[in-house]
Amino acid sequence: EVQLVESGGGLVQAGGSLRLSCAASGLSFDDYVIGWFRQTPGKEREGVSAISKGDATTTVADSVKGRFTISTDTAKNIVYLQMDSLKPEDTAVYYCAAQLRQKSDSVIYWGQGTQVTVSS
Repeated sequence: EVQLVESGGGLVQAGGSLRLSCAASGLSFDDYVIGWFRQTPGKEREGVSAISKGDATTTVADSVKGRFTISTDTAKNIVYLQMDSLKPEDTAVYYCAAQLRQKSDSVIYWGQGTQVTVSS
């Protein structure tokens, strides 16, 4: 069974940094795409960044390009989202998600989310 557990959210001042963690179980990073999404009330869910070790590719949204970095620790089965130069508009609930790579119609697994609040 695939399980994803996010941690690392909190309150930070603009310009500060946070590192989010997504601890994954029941999957191999070789077979799954792992992504970070964020959502605020009244807004569409936004894809932030994703990584596919099996495809040797990463993606990042234009809104966070140059500020956020996705990485993995395969030994610990953790995906990180390093967030630097945070802005108030980055405030959201951040979720990690996993899907079998090259199978876009397969089920998507979601974590419970972690709140990130950036004060001005």
